[in-house]
Amino acid sequence: MSVIKKFQVTFDCAEPERVARFWCEVLGYVAAPPPEGFATWDDFNRTLPPAEQGAWFACSDPSGEGPRLYFQRVPEGKSAKNRVHLDVRVGTGLVGDERLATLEAECARLVALGATHVQTLYADEENESCIPMLDIEGNEFCID
Repeated sequence: MSVIKKFQVTFDCAEPERVARFWCEVLGYVAAPPPEGFATWDDFNRTLPPAEQGAWFACSDPSGEGPRLYFQRVPEGKSAKNRVHLDVRVGTGLVGDERLATLEAECARLVALGATHVQTLYADEENESCIPMLDIEGNEFCID
């Protein structure tokens, strides 16, 4: 019998803390506490060489159910479509106009946080509506 394993989702980005705090707002996650012995992340970062300061940041689901999100600074920018993306499930169980209104309301909230609305994909015979978006560094995700 296989064992279910915990996992984290890792984001390559230019500004780890900024992107992490965006996703905390999107998902209701909380920032990880600073390492033991430090009152704040700034206190911890001041102990590191300048090139390593702010090199990573993490956040987690306060209920403990969702995966940990880890953000690491990389030197290169995003250059192509994501091979993996998050689907933020805000319309689960809803259909038609009720689903679309819920998605549009969440889209407006996320745009106010700095996300970009790419397009609205309307329901058809096979699929319900969803809204592809970009986070604050251009990573694709969908609200559905």
